[in-house]
Amino acid sequence: MSDGGGLVRARGLHKRFGAFEAVRGIDVEVARGEVFGFLGPNGAGKSSTMRMIACVSPRSGGSLTVLGRDPDTDGPAIRARIGVVPQLDNLDVELTVRQNLQVYGRYFGLPRAHVRAKATELLAFAQLTDRADQPVEPLSGGMKRRLTIARSLVNDPELLLLDEPTTGLDPQARHLLWERLYRLKREGVTQIITTHYMDEAEQLCDRLVVMDAGVIVAEGSPAELIARHSTREVLELRLPAGVQLNGKTHGVAERVEELADRILVYTDDGEHLQGELARTGLRPLSALVRRSSLEDVFLRLTGRSLVE
Repeated sequence: MSDGGGLVRARGLHKRFGAFEAVRGIDVEVARGEVFGFLGPNGAGKSSTMRMIACVSPRSGGSLTVLGRDPDTDGPAIRARIGVVPQLDNLDVELTVRQNLQVYGRYFGLPRAHVRAKATELLAFAQLTDRADQPVEPLSGGMKRRLTIARSLVNDPELLLLDEPTTGLDPQARHLLWERLYRLKREGVTQIITTHYMDEAEQLCDRLVVMDAGVIVAEGSPAELIARHSTREVLELRLPAGVQLNGKTHGVAERVEELADRILVYTDDGEHLQGELARTGLRPLSALVRRSSLEDVFLRLTGRSLVE
């Protein structure tokens, strides 16, 4: 990790709730201008880490600086310079779309004229100009999410924290939000994102960490993590009942994973492996060659068991 330009820097960061240790001594550094991701199953410690960075939950141990300041002593000053998009929208449904932006801007002590101009700018950014003077309640989920992100930008934050920004949205709304977030990246806004969507992490994140049980189990760019923890391709097979591979992939596949509905064979050349298996007489019900994804990495590192 570099020593220069880090907007967020944590060393040996801990968070305890009584006897339970949610975050167990992690090191994190987020560089200025990058999009950084936290991935992990439920209970991994992602949200606890985000709340410490957002200066709303004190750390239990280790060191943490945000924008070069200590959250324990400079929390209000840090919060004035960051934007937060919570997992659940907390818009004021009694106000109009525009009023949600203007009232929030006043919390930062910004001049009324500045807030009015900023609200108009952000309405255009969120593609909500035509809804500006309508109430929030009837908006679609995607519109409410865009408004929540727009509201987090009222104070021109240097750092934007987004907790599962597209959960529950349809594909069109997700892709529109991705485009808005990419635009912010081009404008130099540093972003930290938690997400359960692996394709989202691949699309948005320059670098990310995978957390499990309060510790970091992997770190790097999406491409680096795939290269380090998976193969170039995956062959997905569905076999007839009673048919097994019986060692047919020995020497030509790096790893085989048997699931309830299909078999995943990890290899650098899926089509070649498919041909080799066909020459052994194997006749699968279906076969699909695809590139390895961040989801393959995630499931290998954290397991497929459901964590509640």
